[in-house]
Amino acid sequence: MADEDDIILSELDDDELVQQMHDDLYDGLKEEIEEAVNILVERGWTPYDILTKALVAGMTIVGNDFRDGILFVPEVLLAANAMKGGMAILKPMLVETGAPRMGKMVIGTVKGDIHDIGKNLVAMMMEGAGFEVVDIGINNPVENYLEAIEREQADILGMSALLTTTMPYMKVVIDTMKEKGIRDDYLVLVGGAPLNEEFGKAIGADAYCRDAAVSVEIAKEMVARKHNQMGA
Repeated sequence: MADEDDIILSELDDDELVQQMHDDLYDGLKEEIEEAVNILVERGWTPYDILTKALVAGMTIVGNDFRDGILFVPEVLLAANAMKGGMAILKPMLVETGAPRMGKMVIGTVKGDIHDIGKNLVAMMMEGAGFEVVDIGINNPVENYLEAIEREQADILGMSALLTTTMPYMKVVIDTMKEKGIRDDYLVLVGGAPLNEEFGKAIGADAYCRDAAVSVEIAKEMVARKHNQMGA
């Protein structure tokens, strides 16, 4: 392995540079990612290609290794932070070029619960997969969720809870959505340590997400299915 200083990003060809970006994301090297994104922009890559082939592809590797227990939360947070650096450069360009939207998610921890590491991780991994994410924070009453999904015209609502005592509040939110006749307008994903598949079904969520990597897989699959139904 050559010393990091020996690698001059601008001297790598496109394929090598993308490969290097996957490695740098994995290692959580934010400045290198920002530099590499700028190089690809200068070389005429479309923002969407940089997002998908360099950043999302790199975060997919991170997500898989996180799921398989090879990487842990601190490393994933570093990788996601490096990804954010690259995204900050691409965001304004993606808006200008009207790149295809993966979808938009509103995510927050439920009322009475102030845990946010899991939620933050899901938010970062979802951004890493190309979704737009609006994080409404912790301790959210039902009004916060409803106001945010409407305001943001979201496709997905994500709720998280870490306490057995706050879990049932997820049902309150879903029941309220049903009462208002808007339940079917959104994909509702729930997650958190005390939850399981049965609980997700019982409260009427679209899916229970075991961890951040699974959340991304499920969201991608469901959004694709929804688009296909709409297109049919």
